[in-house]
Amino acid sequence: MTSTTTSEPIAHDKKRLLLGMNAVFFYRLLSVIALFAIWQIAGLIPISPAFPTFTSTMAAFFEMVIDGRMTAAYVETLKPLLIGVGISATFGIVLGVGMGLNRMFQWFWEPIFVVLQAAPVAALIPLITYVYGLGLAAKVVAVIILALPIIVLNSYKAVRNASPTLVQMCVSFQGTRLQQVWKVIIPNASPVIFAGLRLGVAAGFIGVILAELLITPTGVGDLITFNRSRAQYSEMYAAVFSVIAFSAISVGMLQKAEVRFFRPEKKKGI
Repeated sequence: MTSTTTSEPIAHDKKRLLLGMNAVFFYRLLSVIALFAIWQIAGLIPISPAFPTFTSTMAAFFEMVIDGRMTAAYVETLKPLLIGVGISATFGIVLGVGMGLNRMFQWFWEPIFVVLQAAPVAALIPLITYVYGLGLAAKVVAVIILALPIIVLNSYKAVRNASPTLVQMCVSFQGTRLQQVWKVIIPNASPVIFAGLRLGVAAGFIGVILAELLITPTGVGDLITFNRSRAQYSEMYAAVFSVIAFSAISVGMLQKAEVRFFRPEKKKGI
């Protein structure tokens, strides 16, 4: 009798959680549908001769997917993105953790990355071509310039704000400094570090698209500039739409991974 009584509130909480998740999904879907409807109406008016309807944009998008242009463009775009994000993640976490653990290290590196984060990157990218030319290296550098400061500063803040209570507990159990770092500080800071990686990927994607638009028209940037030059606005907007969709899906997947592995207490809010 007691077990039956106890199970009823649990079942009720699960049902309420499921209904809440369904409501969140419904409202998110409704907002997307509303956006596409407004886009369609704006294209039918039209607000500009260069602004296509949503349906014509989607038709152009699927046409480019079927004939392989979209796939080939993303293969080209992902090369500098993956290389740049990989370099930024490796060095960014090391530098950020070092800044969080050592005051002298922080005093030296923090102003550099604060300035890089605040700098107008679109103005810096043309200068990269004077040093690295027009090839892959210039695009990788553009990704690093945007992604690295975010990863470094998030990692630094994560380590610096690690729970002092847990560190003191490790000290009370006679833990060494290395044990404090590897068994307490890094695990405690890992959720914020991963959040920095997620934001760094988003910034890196912006960097590679800027590089393709401003340095060498290749990949998705080439689809945008080529179709714009030929006044094929449906294809141009389809390429822009693919950039937004790819970025949103990638960041959303990383956010779900972050919640699943590092922030299980936030699963109810997904």
